[in-house]
Amino acid sequence: MPVAAPHVPVLLGPLLAAVAPVRGTWIDGTFGAGGYARGLLDAGADRVIGIDRDPSVFRMAQAWADDHGDRLRLVEGTFSDLDTLAGGPVDGVVLDLGVSSMQLDQAERGFSFLRDGPLDMRMGGDGPSAADLLNTSDEGRIADVLYHYGEERAARRIARAIVKARPLTRTAQLADVVQSCLPRPKPGQSHPATRAFQAIRIWVNDEFGQLVAGLAAAERALVPGGRLAVVSFHSLEDRIVKRFMQGRANAAGGGSRYAPEAPQDAPAFTLPFRRAIGADEDELAANPRARSAYLRVAVRTDAPAGEADDRTLGLPQLPGGG
Repeated sequence: MPVAAPHVPVLLGPLLAAVAPVRGTWIDGTFGAGGYARGLLDAGADRVIGIDRDPSVFRMAQAWADDHGDRLRLVEGTFSDLDTLAGGPVDGVVLDLGVSSMQLDQAERGFSFLRDGPLDMRMGGDGPSAADLLNTSDEGRIADVLYHYGEERAARRIARAIVKARPLTRTAQLADVVQSCLPRPKPGQSHPATRAFQAIRIWVNDEFGQLVAGLAAAERALVPGGRLAVVSFHSLEDRIVKRFMQGRANAAGGGSRYAPEAPQDAPAFTLPFRRAIGADEDELAANPRARSAYLRVAVRTDAPAGEADDRTLGLPQLPGGG
C-alpha cells in the first residue's frame, strides 16, 4: 500500500484474490481511508465509485485521489443507496462493515471508550447522537439495545446505571458507568465497555437496517458475473451477511416433512467459497484487528433481483420496533 494510507485495510489481499479478475466498474461502499478503493484500482478496475456517509473522509483523500483522475469518483451517501448512487450497473461491490480504525482514533467523533471525547458516534452528521439517545430514552429501551445489538448480558444493570448517571455528554463518562457495572477484565479479555459501545454505535447509525438495505442494493446493481465481497467484524453482522448470501443463492437448506420447502426464486447469487475467509498468520501478525474479520463473497447470476426476507436473516429486533 502507498505510504500515504493512514490505515491498512483488513483482508485486502484475500479479497482481491477472491474476486479476481478485477475489471470494470466497482463500488467501494465504505470508502473510509480509501484502502480498498486503491487496491481495486491497482488490481485492474477501470473505475471505482467510493461511497461514504462521513464527509470528512473525502477531505482526507484529497492528497491522493486526484492521482487517479476520472477512474475514482467519490460520493457522499450511504451504501444502502449504492445502486442509485452508482447511476448504472457495476461489476463489483465491496463493503467493510462497522466503524473504521481511523474513526476510532479521532476522539472528537465519540466512538472510542479509550479516548475521551463528545458522546456522538454518528458516522455522518445527521440524526440524534449517542448522547441524545441515551439521555432521552427510557431504561427498558437502552437495556434492549445493549442486549440485542451488543449481546451484553449485564444489559439491565448497565441501563439502570446509565439512567442514574444522566446527563451523559462524554465517552469517558459512559465508559466509567459501564465499567462500574462489570467485573474487572482478566488479562487478554476485551475492555468491559466494548459490547456496550458497539451496541450504542449500531443503534445511532441504524447499522443493521443499513446492512440489509445495502445487500439488497448490491443485488440490484451488480451485472451477471459481478462480485459482492463483504468484510464483517462481529458475529451479528456476519450472520446477516451469511444468511443473505445463502438465501439469495438458495443454499440455506431445504425443508422437512414438518416444514416443507417453500417455492423459491431463481438464485440471484452463486457462492464460490463454502466458508468465510479469515486472515492468515502474516496478516494477523501485522494487523491484530484482522483476528475478528471475516470475508464472504457471492457472484451475481442473471436472475432478476428479488427481495430478501428480513425474518430469515437473523436481524436483531428490538421489542416494540425501532
